[in-house]
Amino acid sequence: MKLKTYKSLLSLFIISGFASCSDNILETVPNDRISNEIFWKSDNDAIKANNAVYNSLDSVPYYFSWDGMSDIGHTNIPFNEFAVVEIGQHDALNSTILNFWTHSYRGVQACNFYLDNVGKIKVTDQKKINTLTAEVRALRAYFYIKLLALFGDVPLVTKQLSLEEGRSATRASASDVGNFIVDELEAAAADLPETQTEVGRITKGAAWAIQARALLYQGKYDRAAQSAKRVMDMQKYELVPSYEKLFTYASENSKEIILDKQFVKDTYRNNVFSLMAPYSQRASNSHFVPTKALVDSYQMKNGKSINEAGSGFDRDEPYQNRDPRLRYSIFVKGDLLPDGKIYNPTPGSGTSDAIDFTYLSTSTGFNVKKYINAEDLAQPANGGINIILLRYAEVLLTYAEAKIELNQIDATVVEAINQIRQRGDVKMPIVTLQGDQRYWRELVRHERKVELAFEGLRYFDIRRWKIAEEVIPGKVLGMTYKNGNGDYVTEEIPSFNKTFNAGRDYLWPIPQKERDINPKLSKNPNW
Repeated sequence: MKLKTYKSLLSLFIISGFASCSDNILETVPNDRISNEIFWKSDNDAIKANNAVYNSLDSVPYYFSWDGMSDIGHTNIPFNEFAVVEIGQHDALNSTILNFWTHSYRGVQACNFYLDNVGKIKVTDQKKINTLTAEVRALRAYFYIKLLALFGDVPLVTKQLSLEEGRSATRASASDVGNFIVDELEAAAADLPETQTEVGRITKGAAWAIQARALLYQGKYDRAAQSAKRVMDMQKYELVPSYEKLFTYASENSKEIILDKQFVKDTYRNNVFSLMAPYSQRASNSHFVPTKALVDSYQMKNGKSINEAGSGFDRDEPYQNRDPRLRYSIFVKGDLLPDGKIYNPTPGSGTSDAIDFTYLSTSTGFNVKKYINAEDLAQPANGGINIILLRYAEVLLTYAEAKIELNQIDATVVEAINQIRQRGDVKMPIVTLQGDQRYWRELVRHERKVELAFEGLRYFDIRRWKIAEEVIPGKVLGMTYKNGNGDYVTEEIPSFNKTFNAGRDYLWPIPQKERDINPKLSKNPNW
């Protein structure tokens, strides 16, 4: 059974938080919302409020935007607010930044609403209530992970705030927020089961895996390795044999999935197909597209990079004999599209996917293939595919990276990486215990780049590695093809330069709208 969501319930709660009954006829209870006076009576009320929290998990545009704003992706529509971040012209008025802040704190508010009120109910199943409460605590910690990574010091809100309290909240230190995240997840895990009846709910393994990510982001490598190892030692999760099918309906709720956002066609749908699919597929948007930087990163099948001597790379057949994850993740020229036609983005090819066909066609010659399923072709904005937020492959890579950063490179690190490289339909050459820390650091970062491409992690990775100013700036390059004269031409986005200011951009600005309401929210440096 899928986790059922109550999309409108939360907003009604927030609006009516202080609604009350009265004998005064002028103070009647509104009939378009639920009042606290009549809610919080039973276990079922707790379930409904808990379900509402899950709606605040990663929204579809943002999920893909993190890679779209990094070195491996590009915002295909140049006047979009995400593109403004790419070129470094964003500021505290940018709507992308404000919307993310608002969405995240809406999730925090939903959690606090539950936690402040759940004690009012007459409990009939205490174990169930303990589990629901642990889920909410874990989700609140999850929301804070990205807030911390993007803004640094942020208000640490652990209860519902009055209007006046909200206008005077101050920023907690990044250290305090980081410790809160880790501690909350530890406490939540203690009350969470290893398995939930309804798929999509937070489990013990999910809490530990989220904690491992949080610790890795904070550079607490010893504890990150420990948390990841706890997940690995559960022997509950495993890599599915087919990477190609991992992002299809057939692999939903597989043993690799630790946390996802659940969707249901018609009931609680998403628009992944219409947002991300090639334009030829019912005028979809190609909203974020891969770059040459990502495509070139995939090794040859023999394990050599495309520029390495003896790799066998053929400029006339650039996508042949490559790491299979390339064509499982990205539409490249010659691929079969969901409608049965052949993908051909070459300029002047005459197809509606050609780079020069429309501003909604790919601007790089590549499209994201993950989550683009033929089942959604008929109704592109009515998708039911679940969005993976954390899977076992990431846990293995977290464990490997943490051990590498500790310079504790041993057989367990090799095994973790080889599990990923040796997946049933990937079968890339194994790595062996050789080389120094720098070699292994580059290796694990490569694996994160190609294994987790367009799963919402790259933007955070290059920022925490402090390499964003090295890999982001410059022209956005796309496919290389032969023109009519037989010359090789590499597509370049005209008049578009990615920018990253190392003295400023490792933290986003605090939204100006929030500072207008609450002047006690200090600015980030150089904003």
